Amino acid sequence: MKSRRKMHIALWSTAVFMLGTLATHGQTMKVSKKEIWDKIERYFVPPEQFKHELGEYRSPLNFYDGRVVKTKEDWEERRTEIREKWHDMMGEWPGIIEDQTLNILDSTQKEGYTQYTVTFKWLPNEETTGYLLVPGTKGKKPAVVTVFYEPETATGAGKPHRDFALQLTKRGFVTLSIGTKETSANRTYSLYYPSIDNATVQPLSMLAYAAANAWEALAKYSEVDETRIGIMGHSYGGKWAMFASALYDKYACGVWSDPGIVFDETKGSGVNYWEPWYLGYYSPPWKDTWRKTGMGADAKGLYPKLIEEGYDLHELHALMAPRPFLVSGGSSDPLERWIPLNHTIAVNKLLGVENRVAMTNRVAHSPDSTSNEQAFLFFDYFLKR
Repeated sequence: MKSRRKMHIALWSTAVFMLGTLATHGQTMKVSKKEIWDKIERYFVPPEQFKHELGEYRSPLNFYDGRVVKTKEDWEERRTEIREKWHDMMGEWPGIIEDQTLNILDSTQKEGYTQYTVTFKWLPNEETTGYLLVPGTKGKKPAVVTVFYEPETATGAGKPHRDFALQLTKRGFVTLSIGTKETSANRTYSLYYPSIDNATVQPLSMLAYAAANAWEALAKYSEVDETRIGIMGHSYGGKWAMFASALYDKYACGVWSDPGIVFDETKGSGVNYWEPWYLGYYSPPWKDTWRKTGMGADAKGLYPKLIEEGYDLHELHALMAPRPFLVSGGSSDPLERWIPLNHTIAVNKLLGVENRVAMTNRVAHSPDSTSNEQAFLFFDYFLKR
């Protein structure tokens, strides 16, 4: 009993100087790390019916040749194997563009923050335009990259509850909002390297590469602490954020809003990794896009190979360990997604850490004020000091 009291006292002592900030009705309120943890702790606990369920997913703790991962050193070798295998299947990235900064085109003063229009090189042969939102507070700050079909929505110029960059900036984060505006307009939806007619990298992996270059550009901004940069996206953006954070270790954490975290043909077009702009690339013209299943007789690209050979996205989740991530689940990612998530929990257990894998759930696909607050609290806890 006494040791438990000492532990509680120690937690409270730590909380005295580890403060986060929350925005409530336009006002900034100081809260302790413990107060934030008390709100989000339950998101890290699988429901009892799924607590020990691993399903038929191939364990990330087994090498492809069947050897079992038993030590941390084994895991480093296995982690490299997973990463190299997926890059080999999806296509190798070009070199990361490290020597670059955000080029500011213009700025607009808003209430409590400044919004900059910026450009940077996200592909070796292409620049993109996005928005940098910077709070009016002093000193180095945590940051979040937000990804979507276009960069305007996350700044508040789109559908409700998708203004992730705006809301996070109000909470003290520097945010960089990026998106595939031109390709979304022409309905090719992704990035194709070196060209759409002859892409050598699966487009979803190329989106992750672009986000890696976004990290490099944002990390060099003077007000950003490069050790505290996360990434967040919804649906299409959730897939993008998941692949980016899994494949680029410099992201400290990620929030994936209802992307469909594993392959699941029962979910129709919500978990449509078979599309040519995700993992089913083939040279255009494309036929029968936005279909509800991916494994028909005419299945093309990498996707059918992944399904037939037993690969699934839980292997990419495992690359996050021990970095934390939150699945903000909706109709594409219901409660039973704890089954594949348990595999990453097992990896973290081997590494001697806990509370790194979280999931929240709602009925609808679209985010709402509750799911957003849950996601923002996650960032408050893991990225603020």
